[in-house]
Amino acid sequence: MPLYDCMLLLKPHVRKEALMDLVARVGKHVYGRNGVLTDIKSFGTIQLGYGIKKLDGRYYQGQLMQMTMMATPNINKELHYLNKEDRLLRWLLVKHRDTTNGLEFLEEDNDKEELDLSEILLSNEEEEEEEEDDDDDDDDDDDDDDEYVDSENDDGQEEQKEQ
Repeated sequence: MPLYDCMLLLKPHVRKEALMDLVARVGKHVYGRNGVLTDIKSFGTIQLGYGIKKLDGRYYQGQLMQMTMMATPNINKELHYLNKEDRLLRWLLVKHRDTTNGLEFLEEDNDKEELDLSEILLSNEEEEEEEEDDDDDDDDDDDDDDEYVDSENDDGQEEQKEQ
């Protein structure tokens, strides 16, 4: 099951009991679909960048909650009942990318081969040798440039002598 974050932005005057009731309702919904709540965070009252207009006025503050859960992919459709919730200003469901949890994580861990320290050291030595070779090439180019400048000066002096 993939990992999701459900962000809930509630009206600023909502009491903690009502807030916990809403969180418990979402949690029961997730558990009923064989999901698991892994983390719940409250960020407290926050200032909003712009006012959110609702039927009972415009809100410039809100209480922000984050619920992290492992749930089935159709959880997004199942949480649409939150649109009718009067205590909420906004809600958002975000899927975590490239995360493996539970049995998937354990299976991947058994399949991985461990690297030997000697292999790592050998690869580091090869990289250092390549860097040293690159530095030598740059020095040769500088010498050629000096010779070119000297030959130009010699030609210029010869031309002056002929005149």
